[in-house]
Amino acid sequence: MLEHTTSADAAAAAAAAQTLHLRLIIVGATVDLLRETHLHEATPEAVAHRLGIAVSTLREHFPSWDGLVVAALDRWSGQRMDAVTTSVGDVSMVEFLRAIVVSNVEEAAFVRLIVALMSAAGDPTHPTSAYLRSRYKLFYCRIRRGLEHDVAVGRAPHAMDPSRGAEQLVALYEGLQLQALMRPDLDIVAAFDRAVARMERGWMERYEVRVGSLMSGVAEAWAI
Repeated sequence: MLEHTTSADAAAAAAAAQTLHLRLIIVGATVDLLRETHLHEATPEAVAHRLGIAVSTLREHFPSWDGLVVAALDRWSGQRMDAVTTSVGDVSMVEFLRAIVVSNVEEAAFVRLIVALMSAAGDPTHPTSAYLRSRYKLFYCRIRRGLEHDVAVGRAPHAMDPSRGAEQLVALYEGLQLQALMRPDLDIVAAFDRAVARMERGWMERYEVRVGSLMSGVAEAWAI
């Protein structure tokens, strides 16, 4: 009886490992497809064709195409982030984000995929919206925590609020990425360096809300 149980457990474990292996292969093939093809042109059939498997087999493991795309995004993003982290080591968050910008130049397809998924993330009714928003928040939190560390070790000025600094860095990063898609002639690394240099100078000054100036501007507008 014990031998029978052990044999059944081993068979179940082998089947589970085989299933996991196939799922990893499917996700990897989807990443490769999205590297070469725009999201709106990619299909489950194309992934299945690459692997030489039936579409029905693919759907057994990934019933939802959106779910497979998100799994591919996670794999691709993780690989890139690990590579950047290893290459730059312990650097400031600004330098780390710059390394990501350089990586994006080399893998423009990843940026295209992120931009394509933004509309889904912005639609609360889309099945992947909640997950994509959570990943976005994690990215922002990573930038904020990195800036907090930079302030603590003296790599960033104490006058800079890390939460606000993260907002500005993310806005700069995303804005330039979008411009680079629309303006292929843009040297995004040079543009990032110029903008960050001015931003870091601003971080050295304590932020003050100019209420008086804003109100006077509103009054002048109404007077006109």
